[in-house]
Amino acid sequence: MGVINMVNAGEMNGSGNLMDFLDEPFPDVGTYEDFHTIDWLREKSRDTDRHRKITSKSKESIWEFIKGLLDAWSGWVVMLLIGLLAGTLAGVIDLAVDWMTDLKEGVCLSAFWYSHEQCCWTSNETTFEDRDKCPLWQKWSELLVNQSEGASAYILNYFLYILWALSFAFLAVSLVRVFAPYACGSGIPEIKTILSGFIIRGYLGKWTLLIKTVTLVLVVSSGLSLGKEGPLVHVACCCGNFFSSLFSKYSKNEGKRREVLSAAAAAGVSVAFGAPIGGVLFSLEEVSYYFPLKTLWRSFFAALVAAFTLRSINPFGNSRLVLFYVEYHTPWYMAELFPFILLGVFGGLWGTLFIRCNIAWCRRRKTTQLGKYPVLEVIVVTAITAIIAYPNPYTRQSTSELISELFNDCGALESSQLCDYINDPNMTRPVDDIPDRPAGPGVYTAMWQLALALIFKIIITIFTFGMKIPSGLFIPSMAVGAMAGRMVGIGVEQLAYHHHDWIIFRNWCRPGADCVTPGLYAMVGAAACLGGVTRMTVSLVVIMFELTGGLEYIVPLMAAAVTSKWVADAFGKEGIYEAHIHLNGYPFLDVKDEFTHRTLATDVMRPRRGEPPLSVLTQDSMTVEDVETLIKETDYNGFPVVVSKDSERLIGFAQRRELILAIKNARQRQDGIVSNSIMYFTEEPPELPANSPHPLKLRRILNLSPFTVTDHTPMETVVDIFRKLGLRQCLVTRSGRLLGIITKKDVLRHMAQMANQDPESIMFN
Repeated sequence: MGVINMVNAGEMNGSGNLMDFLDEPFPDVGTYEDFHTIDWLREKSRDTDRHRKITSKSKESIWEFIKGLLDAWSGWVVMLLIGLLAGTLAGVIDLAVDWMTDLKEGVCLSAFWYSHEQCCWTSNETTFEDRDKCPLWQKWSELLVNQSEGASAYILNYFLYILWALSFAFLAVSLVRVFAPYACGSGIPEIKTILSGFIIRGYLGKWTLLIKTVTLVLVVSSGLSLGKEGPLVHVACCCGNFFSSLFSKYSKNEGKRREVLSAAAAAGVSVAFGAPIGGVLFSLEEVSYYFPLKTLWRSFFAALVAAFTLRSINPFGNSRLVLFYVEYHTPWYMAELFPFILLGVFGGLWGTLFIRCNIAWCRRRKTTQLGKYPVLEVIVVTAITAIIAYPNPYTRQSTSELISELFNDCGALESSQLCDYINDPNMTRPVDDIPDRPAGPGVYTAMWQLALALIFKIIITIFTFGMKIPSGLFIPSMAVGAMAGRMVGIGVEQLAYHHHDWIIFRNWCRPGADCVTPGLYAMVGAAACLGGVTRMTVSLVVIMFELTGGLEYIVPLMAAAVTSKWVADAFGKEGIYEAHIHLNGYPFLDVKDEFTHRTLATDVMRPRRGEPPLSVLTQDSMTVEDVETLIKETDYNGFPVVVSKDSERLIGFAQRRELILAIKNARQRQDGIVSNSIMYFTEEPPELPANSPHPLKLRRILNLSPFTVTDHTPMETVVDIFRKLGLRQCLVTRSGRLLGIITKKDVLRHMAQMANQDPESIMFN
């Protein structure tokens, strides 16, 4: 009642309105439209104001002090919740993928929900030599026609393998299409764009989280050439968005929400690879745009909680957090740096080839009829993958198992074909220090199969990444590198064995010594290929040694990662995620891009020569109807406010959305506001005739400190300002007079033009 009286009193004086008396002027103020960019400076100042208010109130009473403490702790609570949910979802996904991947080949009779490995663990009749065979686990041919060997059994198993793969893929693409179109792809390009301040409503919603989690299990189990690691970052960011919406500190401030999402991305990589430190570095190096120290600590905490939760679930059953734990018993030697660097070169070349071919294929999908049949495309690619993959044991097994086998060192207990060496009967050495031996027939067979698997993986991954299903790129890239690396490793090992008297081998390869570890070459190759595709360096090396436990092999990993980046950068600076951002036309100002052209702000600002003048508001001479007409006739995000059309001296900047809401709110709640009411942005109302309608004061929504540059500011500086401050728009003035405006989209278009690209490819605001 008191408020209403005050409002009425204010209106009688002709200067007040409801917004002068309420903390929140009206609902939805400060929010942004879909596919628009946020203003980081504005969000930051709003948070500072909120914090100042809480601090001053906390001195008033104990209750306000407790509320202040809860507000300060809410960030850590959100991190705890994100870590717990991300870790749980990752554990469930890992267990479900294990079971469903094995379901394509057979079923466990004692409990159908057991995977092959779990089934044989629980069996008393499993022997060590045949630990992957037990009576409780039956292949489909044994179960249906009671035959385990022979052509008919093979054909039946082959047919059912393809059938299961097609069923999983069809179900996945249908769920994505019907319930959550945003659940497709890797998610990292969009996460990068969102973290740079872009709004994509629904991309991190609850439906996207649910459908992405379910379909991720289905597509990985279908045997397609994709991984679950990239999409897990999207899943974790969906968790981050969900928990942010529960706390007003984050739900009402888009800048603060992005700090939470940066930490969630770290938790996603932490559970994807079991690499908490690598996750934090990945978020810092690869996805985050704004990463203050506070976010670093919180990312560390979220990654820790997520890793701890995953370790408690223990999805791999080996009491270890990491996916591919390996133990190598030999050091590496300086001469081996040469093949490691060669693997780096291969990784860079593969990265370049993959990015170019994949982007060309995705562009074709967007611009031709192919894009209209996403379900058919997924079915065809799945069928081709399953038909070609089944006959080769290295492509039939899941990609994670393949990488694990390629990384493994050949101990005395290994039953893999890759470890079929000819043993010396006179060997009397400890079990864990097996010397180099000549390769047996199994190794030569494995080399041929690996070579075929490598060619198949390289080709099929190009067509798989970017389909309308969740698809990660980390694991397929690592598989390509691991296969190439293992083959090089075996080659170097055999060369060293047969020619140990050569100068390069003489110092470190004595007969009977274990001097080359092929598994290490696979690890280095995996890092090189992943680096070539994503252009990661520091976080990649940390993820690799956390992933494998191979701490003493940091130098080979660093050498390969740096070489692959140099080689790939020689052909093009963009990684796969940046390439997909540009393909989709998102407004992303990459920190890595250098702007070296000598243009000025006046060359980029609008209006250009020959264009109509800038749409502006005057501080106290426009009516509500004038402003509504201006809003209706234009689609600009905001309008500069000037003293008058003649002087054009800049006062401030008013956002379009807030103007619309303010006028709507005033018409509903205030008496006397009509179409010919004068709108004013000054402290005092203008002098009006006695019988004129009530004026509308909108000083509250005016940004009095818009960012301005002069018309002679070099564009290099303007681009830097947009990047580092996260601006949405910038006004161009000369001696206080308004000349024009530069938006983020204008900057991106100008950069595209300077790089001889199509400036119209930037699609969103």
